Amino acid sequence: MSVFITGGSRGIGRAIVLKMVEKGMPCAFTYNSNTKEADKTIELAKEINSKVKVKAYQLDVKNPDQIENIIDQVIDEFETVSAVVNNAAVVKNNAAAFMSNEEWDEVIATDLSGPFYVIRSFLMHFISNRNGKIINISSLAQDGCSGQVNYSAAKAGLVGMTKTLAKEYGPKGITSNIVTVGVVETDMTKENLADELREYWLKHCPLKKLGNAKDIANIVYFLSSEEGSFINGEVIRVAGGLTYAP
Repeated sequence: MSVFITGGSRGIGRAIVLKMVEKGMPCAFTYNSNTKEADKTIELAKEINSKVKVKAYQLDVKNPDQIENIIDQVIDEFETVSAVVNNAAVVKNNAAAFMSNEEWDEVIATDLSGPFYVIRSFLMHFISNRNGKIINISSLAQDGCSGQVNYSAAKAGLVGMTKTLAKEYGPKGITSNIVTVGVVETDMTKENLADELREYWLKHCPLKKLGNAKDIANIVYFLSSEEGSFINGEVIRVAGGLTYAP
């Protein structure tokens, strides 16, 4: 059984790839443009377990035709894919009154349409196997976050998509769940997280700390495994006890 992960070249996506490899699960993962970081993920994976197959595919998740071609390749090369993890995402922060069409369109296309295209391309494979696990990565912004109307809308839509898929395809042996992430130390948060928000998080999070990418990888692995096979249509928060964003 293999796993397909979008955005696996760094951050949470990389941690998920490495966790799967640690557990002996072959991984196909995508990256948008940074070949160097994708190669680094493969290198780290080989250090963990050189016998587990890991391969990177360059993919723009906004492009449905490209997604179908890549997934056809993945199924051909890995034979059976048992889980898909939609992790790839972008942020383009701005106040709603000043948000450009481009900022809105890119985030919705990447963070909402992209996961749908990926899932749609795998569904017939999962149905034919009567087995498959869909795991989407969301954020506390799904309930609203100042300066992120595009990102919040995309992540809220992802919740609705996940719950719908759980109802439509549960009878086919396919589970669909969403992992809602708090503030986690990654390259993206280092680049985009304002100092004020970091301070807010550390003040109000009951655990008084930021999360780690491995915290997310652990729950994603569980949901992808047989142990998580009776969990379906759930929104699982991994946020240290904080349930909202400012």
